[in-house]
Amino acid sequence: MGPSQSLLLLLALSLSSTLLLTSSTDYSALVFKGCADQNSNGLYTASLRSLFDALISQSSSAKFYKTTLGDGTSAAVSGLFQCRGDISSGDCANCVRKAPNLAQKLCGGAIAARVQLTGCYLRYEISGFRQVSGVELLYKICGSTRASGGGFGDRLDLALGEIVKGVVNGGFYAAAYESVYVLGQCEGDLSGGDCVSCVKSAIDKAKSVCGSAISAQIYLQTCYISYTYYPNGVATNNQQPEFSSSGAQGWNREKIIAVVLGGAVGVGLVMACLLFTKSVFKKKHRNHKFGG
Repeated sequence: MGPSQSLLLLLALSLSSTLLLTSSTDYSALVFKGCADQNSNGLYTASLRSLFDALISQSSSAKFYKTTLGDGTSAAVSGLFQCRGDISSGDCANCVRKAPNLAQKLCGGAIAARVQLTGCYLRYEISGFRQVSGVELLYKICGSTRASGGGFGDRLDLALGEIVKGVVNGGFYAAAYESVYVLGQCEGDLSGGDCVSCVKSAIDKAKSVCGSAISAQIYLQTCYISYTYYPNGVATNNQQPEFSSSGAQGWNREKIIAVVLGGAVGVGLVMACLLFTKSVFKKKHRNHKFGG
């Protein structure tokens, strides 16, 4: 085999490996869950089944959809799903299809639940379930590596400021800035102003709870942010930062953090920092639906 043939083979193998790694991303991996303390004792089984069917039916054409079934009755249930702004419509649909069964498996007959997967999350609740503030801190992941040397704080501030500017139109932003990869997303039916306010609250909480960690993910009720600082330049898509959550060293998908809703608190949004695209959301009337 000549030099040129060897080079072509090497390039082909490299391309095949890249495609394999890219296509093997599991967007349906469980990240965390939240289940209400109260049990419905089967009273909402039929309503929930109809709700799940409605959500799944929209997941191939929307990244966000919110609806209520059974208005004006004690059996009314509300629910929504939201997919990451940077995944395909097919990956979004696959993620949402798996979420209902997982929610029921993990939360049983709870009157409210939220399950967060890598690529989407699903939430449902019965009519009258108590709501929490949109800027309630629900979940955090702080990197186990701390910044050393000067300049990190200033670079991080500049990069986080880009999220604030980026989410105004569309509610999703991901980019590399000053060696920091940043990502932010708001729940699909937030206005631009409310989205910015939520993201600013998330940034303040990140600085408070994660300090000098070079990576963090902060999840509030209606938005989330994440960032990773790469001293030697932003990493490729196949590299992931290490995180520490609740004392666990490293980002371990097998460690599931259960957040009890109990009529007071749910579990927030989550996404991985991998790709660089935006999603444009379009608002409708009672049933909120946003295209992917």
